[in-house]
Formats: sequence, structure tokens, C-alpha cells
Amino acid sequence: MPALPDLLKIGDFARLAGTNLRTLRYYEELGLLSPSHRSQGGFRYYRTTDVNRVNMIRDLQELGLQLERIRELISARAADESGAKFFARMRQALAEQDRMLVERQRSIAEQRQRVQEALTKLSECQSCSTSPCAQNNHCEPCSTSGEHLPELLSALYQ
Repeated sequence: MPALPDLLKIGDFARLAGTNLRTLRYYEELGLLSPSHRSQGGFRYYRTTDVNRVNMIRDLQELGLQLERIRELISARAADESGAKFFARMRQALAEQDRMLVERQRSIAEQRQRVQEALTKLSECQSCSTSPCAQNNHCEPCSTSGEHLPELLSALYQ
């Protein structure tokens, strides 16, 4: 086989993409990723830029998208699809990813707020003479204020 200088064998590509052969083959089976070239012996070869697709798949999965939906979003241009239709689909895919990132940011901000509340209460707890234990229901509710503990602190006191 002639040298393919811009292409990587599947094993090298898997290492570059931070994944494994099984995942790449599964992505191919689902129509998420296709090798750029196949040798006569059936060996798969990928472009280094195909790593971008693997990273996008991983990012979308981390945002909670199912692989089927990811395939819909990042599928290659269909032969009968016009340029305008193709670009509209690409915009839709990126807009959906952006919307999901905004939702993730909101969720992380809420989680951080809960952690801050727990840390603030924990600072108060350090100066308290009562220690959380089974006899005082692990300080739930707080013996000083009578209020319920922040969820995260309560979870750790159990």
C-alpha cells in the first residue's frame, strides 16, 4: 500500500483521540465517525482532524445527549442536501450544543451556591460545642439555629 502521510492507523488515531479501538469501531457502526480511508486489507485510517469529531461526540455525551441524537446533529452532508440546508443544520447543531452548555453552566452555578452555603454553615459549626452524632440526629436540625442544615452538609453528617 502506498504511504498515506496525512493519515493515521486506527491505533495511533485512538491514542491521539484519547479513546480506544472499540469506541472508534462503535462510533463507525453508529454512523458517528468514518475512517477517511480503508486499505485493501480493511485497515482503517483517519485524518488527524477527525479528532475534532471524536472530541465533539465526547463533549455532547458529557452534556447528556444520546448517541443517536449526536449522530443526527453531526451527520455529514447528505448528497441531496443543498448548501443552505446543510449550513442551517450545522447552525442548529451548534446552537443546541450552546443551549446545553448554558444549562450546564446554570446547573454548576447552582451547585456552587449550595457548596458555598454548606461551607458557610460549616464555619459556624466549628465554633459550636455540639458535635454531629446519632444522638442529636447529626445536628439535623441545627441545635444552635433550629434550621435545617444545607443539603450538602447534611449529606456529609449522615
